[in-house]
Amino acid sequence: MKPLMVLCSAPTSELAQEIASGLIKERLAACVQILPQMQSFYHWQGKVESASEYLLLIKTNTSQYSTVESYIQITHEYQVPEIIAIDISHGLPQYLTWLNGEVSV
Repeated sequence: MKPLMVLCSAPTSELAQEIASGLIKERLAACVQILPQMQSFYHWQGKVESASEYLLLIKTNTSQYSTVESYIQITHEYQVPEIIAIDISHGLPQYLTWLNGEVSV
């Protein structure tokens, strides 16, 4: 199982915490970090928008990606939430072993 980091932004701290705790409780992720407010700029429905958001760094693996994506889509309040997965190609071997051990197969 290849480790992944999934990035997801949320409009409120409460929603970010709900997503994070749900992913951990369901063992879909080994660790989720929530970075404090950031400012996002993007095009939406023909206009340039700006919003304060929280960034979730979700550590999981390829076997759980589809379930993580579905969980976020169901839980998130955005029509099109940011859900981006990045392969983790290198890392402390002990950490990566721990990560895979904490995520349900």
